[in-house]
Amino acid sequence: MKTHVKVLVVGGGAVGCGIALHLARAGWETLLVERDELTSGSTWHAAGLLPLFNMGYATSHIHDYSVKLYAGLEAETGLNAGFTRCGNLRMAQTQERMDEYMLYSSTAETVGIEHEFLTPAQIKERWPLVRTEDLKGAIFHPTDGYINPADVTQAMAKGARMAGCSIERKIQVNGYQWTGSEWIVTCEKMGEKGGNLVPTGELFEIRAEHVVTATGNHAQRTARLLGIKIPAIPVEHQFIVTEKDPALIKWREEGNPEHPVLRDADAKWYVREERGGWIMGPYERNAPARFLYDVPESFRADLFPLDLDRIEEEYMAMIHRIPTSEEVGLKDDFNGPICYTPDGNPLVGPAPGLRNMWLAEGFSFGITAAGGTGHYLAQMMTEGEAEIDMASLDPRRFGRWMTTEYAARKNEEAYDHVYILHHPDEERPACRPLRCSPAYDRQKARGAQFGCVNGWERPNYFGPVDAPDGFDHDARSFRRGGWWEYARAEAEAVRNAAGLIDATAFAKHVVTGPGATAFLDWLTSNKLPKVGRINLTYALTEAGTTRTEYTIVRRGENDYYLVSAGAWADYDQDNLLKSAEDFMAAGGGFVNIQDVTSQWGVFAIAGPSSRDVLAKLIRDADPETALSNKRFPWLSSKRIELGMVPVQAIRVAYTGELGWELHHPIEMQNHLFDRLMEAGESLGMKLVGTRAQNWLRQEKSYRAFGTELGRDATPLEAGLDRFVDLSKDFKGKAAMEALGIRSKCVTLLIDGPEDADPWGREALFADGEKVGRLTSGGYSVAFGKQIGMGYVRPDLAEPGTRLKVRMFRELWDAEVAEDSPHDPQNARIRVDG
Repeated sequence: MKTHVKVLVVGGGAVGCGIALHLARAGWETLLVERDELTSGSTWHAAGLLPLFNMGYATSHIHDYSVKLYAGLEAETGLNAGFTRCGNLRMAQTQERMDEYMLYSSTAETVGIEHEFLTPAQIKERWPLVRTEDLKGAIFHPTDGYINPADVTQAMAKGARMAGCSIERKIQVNGYQWTGSEWIVTCEKMGEKGGNLVPTGELFEIRAEHVVTATGNHAQRTARLLGIKIPAIPVEHQFIVTEKDPALIKWREEGNPEHPVLRDADAKWYVREERGGWIMGPYERNAPARFLYDVPESFRADLFPLDLDRIEEEYMAMIHRIPTSEEVGLKDDFNGPICYTPDGNPLVGPAPGLRNMWLAEGFSFGITAAGGTGHYLAQMMTEGEAEIDMASLDPRRFGRWMTTEYAARKNEEAYDHVYILHHPDEERPACRPLRCSPAYDRQKARGAQFGCVNGWERPNYFGPVDAPDGFDHDARSFRRGGWWEYARAEAEAVRNAAGLIDATAFAKHVVTGPGATAFLDWLTSNKLPKVGRINLTYALTEAGTTRTEYTIVRRGENDYYLVSAGAWADYDQDNLLKSAEDFMAAGGGFVNIQDVTSQWGVFAIAGPSSRDVLAKLIRDADPETALSNKRFPWLSSKRIELGMVPVQAIRVAYTGELGWELHHPIEMQNHLFDRLMEAGESLGMKLVGTRAQNWLRQEKSYRAFGTELGRDATPLEAGLDRFVDLSKDFKGKAAMEALGIRSKCVTLLIDGPEDADPWGREALFADGEKVGRLTSGGYSVAFGKQIGMGYVRPDLAEPGTRLKVRMFRELWDAEVAEDSPHDPQNARIRVDG
């Protein structure tokens, strides 16, 4: 057995074997160890479905890759993976569900996933055993189907061995130690006694430059061994197998094809054929989380007791949809653990705080994701980054504040929400509110309707405190919801008067020390600002794409205050700390980094009247000129006093109007909020939420991290050349230049439907050819029409280029606008007073 390898993969389920296959293919010396037998975790009892349907861009790519990989495994390895390509029919009982499918269709189109829409009559014609009179329609994936989980895992394992990977069973990992250049992994051989898996006491070490954990249900044990948080906790999932259905047997004997995998999303179940009968799997309410801290040693390829009462509603719904199943008895049942995460997406990427440690945990659809995860994770490890933006799956998207209790309750919610309508404006209620700025109650009393980002409560919009009859703040829609008019009024207030935005959730870091200036100059792409000034800049990945956007405030010669996206606080801190370690190890001066996110509240005030609002509160020897361009120019920062509150004020506004960010001691937030509200009342100032802000920033072509800015595009491709100083050396520069310009970010004004705006997932077309996709979308109050941002081929990025955008299966006119179509000269931002 090898004891010194390039990479060790821990876990021999489908995901672990998929990763080992692709790392071995990439030429890395790979060893996989499994504590029991291959597939002995959740893999063995999985239903083997391969759903291509997914609302996420990265996950759609992963699932699509897997299905294509599995189709060719037998030819490569000689092992039949048990792939049945019968298709997948996802039915809709409501028009709202059809709207969801049409939005998903745009994502599928950008990825290249084949699909078609069917009417109820077409469904009935193809599959007469399905009841259709209460359906609105369906979406059909002809290349979808199901696979035997054990067979596909063994096929990938054989493929990995053929590529040079070694696979060892009955080996348990008991500890990890990082030496600075490699991992020493303490292992123990396992044996069997009385049907149980038991440690033998035979210990040994494996040394590996890289480690990947794919430990499934054992993720909490892995987290404890690594000293980190991994919010992957299993939830019970049941499915039943029926006896043979005579009507189904007759259907097949008459030469008809196998039914596709049937999904009645509104009834919360999937069904497929199984040897003349049916397999039905529900996603019911109240399925409990299990193994919050550890998996019992006695639990191997085991199951939980079935709870049929819990799935009665879904079972009866299956009988309604497939009436012939009513007289069919139950043959078998399964209730096993399947891992989830708080947002339902797996954790794929670098482990927070650790070097060369990679996580592949929390897979609720592990069979579907195994092949694609292996492909893209191997790219990240061997090439510096994947070809698609994997940030939505990054393990560091969850902060250290997250507890086991939080993860368990949110994972139960994620399970329950598998088949809910996945609205783009969806807000899930479990474990909320938790992280609240001090002004939370004051804003709630004024009608704030909150969203959640990284656990923080953040106003989406401000509606009526006493909602009018028929208005439901909790209503969601794929079109313009009830909130839309309130967001429009907020956006208009910023353009015409003033708006106040709670931006406390921003990530905030302080970088100091004798090496701070040289460190940040190496880490980021732009020139560093002078003392008292600010700059927008970018940190790059090893592959030259965009890792993070920072607003850097220079408070002293070696004293910097960094502001970045609130959703990515721990992600940013991890990159800062690891980069600082690299810098100092290479001989750079000492750098100190502090996360001060929770110490500072932030209000952003913007609009033509914002200076007048602040003038009422500022305490200065010459208050009339304190906020003038001469004393407080655009893109500068000053310490000011607003009433009794000391404020680090930054003259910048994400909305593209005259404005300031007011960074203040968080314990003084309520006092500052009250004074700002009093000062703004007579000047037409409104409280403003993130939805209006998102519309306004698109009118200025301001890119956002997680949409326009990501690990699949460079700052140059994003059109941010003015923030990239090519005269200096910085991390990722050479890789960025080597990539060239593969696509360009553009802003589009759209003549779309009267009742809907793009959400930022739609495909773009030119002359009937798909040429790009939107990454953001919304409504422009300045132009009175829809607006969006996205990426297209470089030759189509010129202002005036006419394109089409797909919304609700129709193509709508769109035109590439000049960058910053609203106030392109920034005159409104620079206005003096």
